[in-house]
Amino acid sequence: MPAEPFNGVTLARILRPRGLRGEVAAEILTDFPERLPKLKEVWLDNGHGASRRIAVRKCWLSPSRGGQAIFLFAGVESIEAAEPLRGFEVRVPIEQRAKLEAGNYFVGDLIGCEVWERGAASAMGAVRDVEFPGGVPLLAVETGDGEVLVPLAAEFCTHIDVRAKRIDVTLPEGLRDLNRG
Repeated sequence: MPAEPFNGVTLARILRPRGLRGEVAAEILTDFPERLPKLKEVWLDNGHGASRRIAVRKCWLSPSRGGQAIFLFAGVESIEAAEPLRGFEVRVPIEQRAKLEAGNYFVGDLIGCEVWERGAASAMGAVRDVEFPGGVPLLAVETGDGEVLVPLAAEFCTHIDVRAKRIDVTLPEGLRDLNRG
């Protein structure tokens, strides 16, 4: 199958062949796994920028090994045909990603956003990552003075505009010092 350029989101990563008819077991990488069995077509990405479109003949969720998706793709009908898919990402176009309720964001949309502290003349830095230590997620903001962890909560992040790649924050006194410790 020829490779085609593709802008999408990753839903799963193929771990290994499973079964005799070309099925593959995949690690679930989405917060919405219930959507996986409804997929009719996906893009398989080898991690080197090449993606190919493929029809999904069947997909089901398996509770084994902490929960996996089992895919059967069109044209993949044996263990030998499934083996080369090991490590490929299962992706869909970005337009097909799940719709979120107001106040919820995709991590990928937050990374790279400039963070502006109220009243500041310039951005304090940009979001490098989002951490999930349990409880409230934390924005890892790379600043000129090092990393600052900002709770991703409405009382601190007063305005988030992912299209403009901007997050306005009001930091409580001492937060910067706490992060330096």
